[in-house]
Amino acid sequence: MTKTKVLIIAYYWPPAGGPGVQRWLKFVKYLPEFGIEPIVYVPSNPSYPIIDETLLSEVSEGITVLKQPIKEPYKFAGFLSKSKTKTISKGIIPKEKRQSPIEKLMLFIRGNFFIPDARKKWVRPSVQYLDTYIDDYHIQTVITTGPPHSLHLIGMELQKRAGVKWIADFRDPWTTIGYHKQLKLTKFAKQKHKALEKKVLQSANQIIVTSSVTKKEFEQVTSKPIAVITNGYDTHTVSNPPLDTFFSLAHIGSLLAKRNPKVLWQVLKELVDENKDFAKDLQLHFVGSVSEDVLASIDSFGLSNYVYNHSYVTHNKAIEFQKKSQILLLIEVDSEETKCIIPGKLFEYMISNRPILALGPEASDIETLIKETNTGVYFNYHDHEALKKTLIKYYGAFQEGTLQAHAIGLQKYSRKNLTESLSKLILWE
Repeated sequence: MTKTKVLIIAYYWPPAGGPGVQRWLKFVKYLPEFGIEPIVYVPSNPSYPIIDETLLSEVSEGITVLKQPIKEPYKFAGFLSKSKTKTISKGIIPKEKRQSPIEKLMLFIRGNFFIPDARKKWVRPSVQYLDTYIDDYHIQTVITTGPPHSLHLIGMELQKRAGVKWIADFRDPWTTIGYHKQLKLTKFAKQKHKALEKKVLQSANQIIVTSSVTKKEFEQVTSKPIAVITNGYDTHTVSNPPLDTFFSLAHIGSLLAKRNPKVLWQVLKELVDENKDFAKDLQLHFVGSVSEDVLASIDSFGLSNYVYNHSYVTHNKAIEFQKKSQILLLIEVDSEETKCIIPGKLFEYMISNRPILALGPEASDIETLIKETNTGVYFNYHDHEALKKTLIKYYGAFQEGTLQAHAIGLQKYSRKNLTESLSKLILWE
């Protein structure tokens, strides 16, 4: 039986590390089981802020991966300041009062001269290359995944030239994502971003988003069909390590300057002062990049001695941390714009059998998922007393050796089941 060919245009692909690569790495893994042959198109010389060579082994054998060069402005920006360029490319933007003149300049240039983003120079050469490839190999469906959202411009142009069906996948929103406001945009630049976003949303044959909040937001802009396909979890070969003997709270992933729940640091400080055993047992593990603002805030509450900063680790090592930690922290910025953000790590948290302690804005998609799956507790940034009571309860269960999660209904978030939903959109005519 001949498989339907689909061309997937992505920026993040192994050896890129971090959450951006996981979604399509897993879709590509399972699509052949649903009668679809994925062909992946990625840059040959990308500037990835995080590298994880171990992910190369997860690329399915026999998958066609096309590569073409890209002009990366981040490489040239590195001549100004290599460390600051790498930090900003990870999405870690310091608070304005802490920004150096070089950082302010880099943010202004990024927001106003590279619209929609710093990978815009890849659009024209990619269209020229792929237009011929699509014709030669009889491809009928193209999928673009962003960010970077400039990749959607490739899909839009291929739709015009080659007459292909085009599916635009938004892993994150475009103009309403939190860091967009920090790019020092001029009025003209804001209007151009909005206009491009609207054009993409009204041109794609099908739109995919990762959250219900984003779907509602996009429905105000377009009448095109929008499907919610969340991120998910996959099977893995990491064995179960022994649980930490300390009362460990672990956060996996980047902690940006605004992901700074002072209410949590305040509660932990109070518990340390009130309970000598708690003070002996507490550990805070940060696995990934942590903003200096967050570390300074923790220090202001006298908690620095409890912090273990592991920086970035491989995906398998991150899973080990998730499985052995007593509690998993999930922290989102407390703002209207982040209600739609569902970090990919949430789904791996869910199958770790460890309770999730999450903080974020009211009425967020994260809160809905955690309650629906019974995998933890969700708090707003003002829930001081409720947060404290929960931590006391969790610590008591830790002392008794009974602390664990009791998840329900996780199967629908498996990568294979999610890929089945994707395959129906691809095969639909």
